Amino acid sequence: MNSKDLPPICGEENKLNELINHKRDIKQIKLNSDFQNITSGFACALHMHQPTIPAGENGELISHLQYMFENSSEGDNHNAEPFAQCYKRLAKIIPSLINDGYEPKIMLDYSGNLLWGISQMGREDILASLKLLTCDDAIHPHVEWLGTFWSHAVASSTPPCDFKLQIRAWQHHFLKLFGKEALERVKGFSLPEMHLPNHPEALYQLIKALIECGYRWLMVQEDSVENLDGSKLRDEQKYIPNRLKAKSSNGETISILTLIKTQGSDTKLIGQMQPYYEALSISKHKIGKVYIPSLVTQIADGENGGVMMNEFPQAFIHAYKKIGQKNTSSKTIAMNGSEYLDLLEYSNINEEDYPAIQAVDQHKIWQKIIGSTTPRAVEKAIVELKNEDNSFSMNGSSWTNNLSWENGYENILDPISKLSSHFHQKFDYLVIQDPSITKTESYQEALLYLLLLETSCFRYWGQGRWTEYAKTIYKRGEEVIKNK
Repeated sequence: MNSKDLPPICGEENKLNELINHKRDIKQIKLNSDFQNITSGFACALHMHQPTIPAGENGELISHLQYMFENSSEGDNHNAEPFAQCYKRLAKIIPSLINDGYEPKIMLDYSGNLLWGISQMGREDILASLKLLTCDDAIHPHVEWLGTFWSHAVASSTPPCDFKLQIRAWQHHFLKLFGKEALERVKGFSLPEMHLPNHPEALYQLIKALIECGYRWLMVQEDSVENLDGSKLRDEQKYIPNRLKAKSSNGETISILTLIKTQGSDTKLIGQMQPYYEALSISKHKIGKVYIPSLVTQIADGENGGVMMNEFPQAFIHAYKKIGQKNTSSKTIAMNGSEYLDLLEYSNINEEDYPAIQAVDQHKIWQKIIGSTTPRAVEKAIVELKNEDNSFSMNGSSWTNNLSWENGYENILDPISKLSSHFHQKFDYLVIQDPSITKTESYQEALLYLLLLETSCFRYWGQGRWTEYAKTIYKRGEEVIKNK
């Protein structure tokens, strides 16, 4: 594979470090003058993803979207062009609403795979639309991008040593496409499959990686977290920021702000704009001594299903017409996640007053440990709980509820573990000695295959063709590491 064919996933680590250490000036926040009069808000995010597969001519890496176009008679592949339109249609919807005097807001989560695939296919129409949403001064205040793992990897089935590689790869790609000012605005993170690991070490390493990469907040699924005493979130907690705390196997602690995605049928909720209608019935909530607007937060696939392909645009537009134009004194408005947190910060809300939460089932671990928290004590507690409590699980939690991202996928997870280990054995020391190694073709290609192997689709779609795709990518990755 030639360097010109590789996606921009590494090589600019120093530039990224400078960008993520750029300090926000709270004084520069553009306040909504009616914020104190707002009772509630709603924040909608659209998730877009297509995996990369070795299914092109002579087994070349192509986007699954391209495969859909080239094999339109298979399954639902006839939806290829409707999907492509979904990836760009907001560039018409958002400006149109703005021009008509409304205040639309949307959050976007595009995997690196998809962004690369769009470029590979030469879909300049989609790229131009995304650049308009991201870079136009009149439009980008209405659009918030969320960071994610570049290849749509699931955290619990990804080696923690690769978390930062996934996060940084997406930042590299976004920087290349949209520039540094756009990247500086990306402060929220969207977990693929809404999957939050609950193993103490994995969760700690995830939050640590996010903070080190400049992220301020994380969206989590309601049922993937619990209060520190093990109780479920109270109703009011679902509509305000929470602090997700993590404790490592050595007892170190770390935390990050979270917004809660409530349970439900994702596509129908967003497709029919239920977050808006839910927000209409919610009151303010008290944080410390201050009452703050509630926020209904939701995310859904932006292209999958008839609801999203067909019903969403009109439902989205209709919601804003019900809210009214810019100067209308509506008590319920659209807000993006970072905007909401900025307004609360400007209102002098103390983050320590937000409720503290942790990953589901962790309270059982901490109750088991007597004395100091050590890796041995944590693993001993986990083993005992698995033997004693049938409801206890270290598989984490996601929108798939009971579907494990680990059990039954050993034929994928073992190659992931091996390729990750071989990658770090070859390159970690070299990068320490000479950071410019990340600019070399051999490093970039090896990293690409590692990231691609961690794509969730190879597990989600089960055995068969998708497993064979994973095997092919694993073999190519091992060859690159061994021979280059």
